[in-house]
Amino acid sequence: MLRPGESQQSLLKRFRKKVARSKVLSTVRQKRWFISTSEARRIAKQKAIRKAQRRTDERKDRPSES
Repeated sequence: MLRPGESQQSLLKRFRKKVARSKVLSTVRQKRWFISTSEARRIAKQKAIRKAQRRTDERKDRPSES
C-alpha cells in the first residue's frame, strides 16, 4: 500500500526488504525440490560444520586481548 508522499521506487524497496526479512523467497526456493529427511539432516550438519569452522577462523584472525 502506497503511503502518502511515498514514491513507487521507495514502495518497491520497502516491499523487497519485507520479503527478504520474512525469508519467503528462500523458503520457496528450498521447497522447489523434495528433500528427504536424511538429506536435510546431512545438509544441516554440513552447514553447522562450516559455521563452526568460520567461527574458529575468525578467532584466529583476531589479536588476543591479554
